[in-house]
Amino acid sequence: MEAALQGLSCLLEEGKLKKWISGYHIPEIGIPKKIGILMAGNIPGVGFHDLMCVLISGHLAVAKLSSADSYFSSWLIRKLIEIEPRFEEYIQTAEMLKGMDAYIATGSDNSARYFNYYFGKYPSIIRSNRTSVAVLTGEENEADLNELGKDIFLYFGLGCRNVSKIFVKNEQHLQHFLDIIEKFNHVALNHKYLNNYEYIKSIYLVNSEPHLDNGFLILRESKELVSPIGVLFYETYDNRDDLLALLDSQESKIQCIVGDPKEIPGATKFGEAQFPQPWDYADKVDTMQFLLGLVD
Repeated sequence: MEAALQGLSCLLEEGKLKKWISGYHIPEIGIPKKIGILMAGNIPGVGFHDLMCVLISGHLAVAKLSSADSYFSSWLIRKLIEIEPRFEEYIQTAEMLKGMDAYIATGSDNSARYFNYYFGKYPSIIRSNRTSVAVLTGEENEADLNELGKDIFLYFGLGCRNVSKIFVKNEQHLQHFLDIIEKFNHVALNHKYLNNYEYIKSIYLVNSEPHLDNGFLILRESKELVSPIGVLFYETYDNRDDLLALLDSQESKIQCIVGDPKEIPGATKFGEAQFPQPWDYADKVDTMQFLLGLVD
């Protein structure tokens, strides 16, 4: 929860909010629309940005909280109303989201198909599975790799902004990387994480699949983007331009790319994947523009 609150405080810095909002014309709304928000529950407070956008746009937010995050999100809503009592008229929670004017729904690929079936005829933003990757050039220092550890392990890797795969120049860098991130071994104290790690490890051992292991994280070479919990996929590359072309071809499944922005244009700095800015929209879909487009 501490990391989630830190992320929200970063998101809500006054200067950042002013910079973000300055790019929009927000008109007075005569009759606000009801916006149904189906919130995900993979990490604490993950639906807050959608709620914030609805409130700033002047519409009414009707949120269906995930059972996995209902306590924290309910607390956030109570705090918002405590700070600004006028928000009480603009925020509702509901178990069913029928009769809304528009929808914002976040979930898995399977749930996205369900959302499209029920909400596709209404104005909507429907998000499905995404993940994040990191690019290592071999020039990273210990501090960089430590920060990358946060991008991998924060929230036990459950967020779409968590790094599930790294691209490396050569495999010799991997053992050094495993040694550096040893300080994150506390994740294995969580029995759910440990069960996932041990289950995947047993499969790899039985099938004699090559992998590296430091006792709480497995590194395995793969072309896939999304790794199981307790596993970090890796892929080697020779040419930066070829790698950029590969990443561009997989853009629809990548939430963010972590690395040195000097080497990878638009990359998120190491350690900052879980601390997005107000303008870092999920799936790169401008939520504010969508909401402002609903104004009659």
